[in-house]
Amino acid sequence: MRCVAILLGLVLATSAAAQSSSRFSGADLFALEYASDPQISPDGRQVAYVRMSGDIMVDRFVPSIWIVNTATRENRPLITGPGAHMAPRWSPDGSKLAYLSTAEDGRAQLFVRWMDSGATVRITTLPNTPGGLSWSPDGEHIAYTMLVPGQTDTLGEAPAQPEGAEWADPLSQETSLIYRTDGAGYLQPGYSHIFVVPAEGGTPRQISSGNFHHGGPQGAGNAISWVPDGSQIVTAVNRQEDWQIDRQESEIYALSINGGGLTQLTDRNGPDFAPDVSPDGRYIAYLGFDDQLLGYHNSELYVMNRDGSNRRSLTVSLDRNVDGFEWASHGRSLYISYDDRGSTVIARVTLDGTINVMANELGGRSMDRPYSGGSFSLADNGLIVATDEQPTRPADLVLVRRGDLRRITDLNSDLMNHRRMGEVRRIEVPSSHDGRMIEAWVTLPPDYVAGQRYPVIMEIHGGPYAAYGPHFATDNQLYAAGGYVVISPNPRGSTSYGAEFANLIENAYPGDDYHDLMSVIDHVIAEGIGDPDGLFVTGGSGGGVLTSWIVGQTNRFRAAATQKPVINWTSLTLSSDLPAFVNRYWFSADPWDDPMAYWSRSPLSLMNNVETPTLVLVGENDYRTPVSEAAQYYSALLLEGVPSAFIVIPGASHGGYASRPSQSAARVSAILDWFDRYRENAWVRPSE
Repeated sequence: MRCVAILLGLVLATSAAAQSSSRFSGADLFALEYASDPQISPDGRQVAYVRMSGDIMVDRFVPSIWIVNTATRENRPLITGPGAHMAPRWSPDGSKLAYLSTAEDGRAQLFVRWMDSGATVRITTLPNTPGGLSWSPDGEHIAYTMLVPGQTDTLGEAPAQPEGAEWADPLSQETSLIYRTDGAGYLQPGYSHIFVVPAEGGTPRQISSGNFHHGGPQGAGNAISWVPDGSQIVTAVNRQEDWQIDRQESEIYALSINGGGLTQLTDRNGPDFAPDVSPDGRYIAYLGFDDQLLGYHNSELYVMNRDGSNRRSLTVSLDRNVDGFEWASHGRSLYISYDDRGSTVIARVTLDGTINVMANELGGRSMDRPYSGGSFSLADNGLIVATDEQPTRPADLVLVRRGDLRRITDLNSDLMNHRRMGEVRRIEVPSSHDGRMIEAWVTLPPDYVAGQRYPVIMEIHGGPYAAYGPHFATDNQLYAAGGYVVISPNPRGSTSYGAEFANLIENAYPGDDYHDLMSVIDHVIAEGIGDPDGLFVTGGSGGGVLTSWIVGQTNRFRAAATQKPVINWTSLTLSSDLPAFVNRYWFSADPWDDPMAYWSRSPLSLMNNVETPTLVLVGENDYRTPVSEAAQYYSALLLEGVPSAFIVIPGASHGGYASRPSQSAARVSAILDWFDRYRENAWVRPSE
């Protein structure tokens, strides 16, 4: 942690000088902004969206809600000021906007704004954060999900505490398999339930019950959908007794608003989630797949009759994962988003399964690395708003109509017009393993000169079921500004290339993906861009796994930086927040039944081969690939006599690893410092 503190001091101390420089720098992270969660009004005239802005005084990206006119592009603040403001949702007639805000007491509460007068009312005073906001069809009520606290069994008791005595905190006891999750930390006992509250304020009413979580998987699209007459809410629930073990499972249920009970509508082995009722109430669309216990499944778009009959997939021929969807206002088609070859596509799907692409090469999921992904919203008149980012700029908003794109925000010109950014190029390379084509993106230094060779950083994505694309990435641009060529490859196992390509690593990860990565390196060298004597490698999560695996396979790299890695699959399976997932979907047996399967795929098993100086980094509050994984590797490197350093990022979770600009800048600076140390002079193990 001392390394991070020193580097942070350097970043802030030089911020004034960096601002006058034409190269992108760590200090610039505080000046960046990006658009997310766009919501177009029903009439298509306005878009409310969340604008994330770097704030150097609080060292965070702070969300506020802005609104842009789709005809004039007038862009103005709507809900700003102290606190976080997020999740804007239009009422069905467009007259009101619901949203969440922490402005009043530091806890997220539900607010409603009348758009004609600007009057705003706080609707709730809740103990926990609401989510999944959904307006009733008549605009009179809002439904949401929220954790309802429960109780756990306790064992024993402490002696009576004397008055005025200062004792230690009481014992913390857990009885659930899922007792902590990355980002949320240790979980409060209880279950998520569905509530309904009047849109003008009043008493929320809980309408679901039972010791199950209602609303489906977090981040999986629609949590709640009303039927047109407002009598029922459709949602996803895993109501199996073994729900903690079979976390993938969920079914679609119809829940009566007035206590009429719960009706199950789907029943397959596999998750059905994100339901949305058609505007005329005849159909329910939803996402799901048949669970074959594979590491990767494509989620398909399904439609069934309102009573659960006649279920059918509309995207069985697509061979891509459907990330989100919305009904067209006439109810005869839907619009979907999915990733294809590293970029997001929006397409129209009719009820007979015909698919027509409306827009492609979109993005807008993250900023630190060039992950694919994005979001969109659909107006009643068919106008679409979507997030879109360029290789050298974070996400803005674009309008999509009949395949034409028109940008309606420009959030970073004030900075980017004065920065020289690294050009991003696409390459495609046959793998030395089996000739499969492997796609990658190369970020060049801002002062790149053709014919000159540069040191190369290969930066590997996590997941492993994820994908990079031609998108903005602060990490890559900072590496490039440091004089490096940066490679962002999509080896086998990457998504957006079809289920077969993703499942090439089934029960074999890490493995043959190593050959894909080395083939990309060899191509960049053969093209005269990369210096064969100046190779470096890094990556986070799944990329950390592959970084550690690579240095156990080859000594070609001068230095490495493994970020939030998995080092030992047995300890990871039993200490992460995925205890019932890894053993079921990434292995074919539990660790005690087949220990060699876990050991043979663990980078720790290759320690005798490691000769590469390797920096190890992890977030202090990482519960996905816990600190213990990184600590094992750091200790093993030093015991093997390999140069290493260990950086723990204070307060950072796995998913929030790059959420604080100062830490993100300091982390990249540390990696560059480590690589620069070995850039000119390779480390050679002293003779024994």
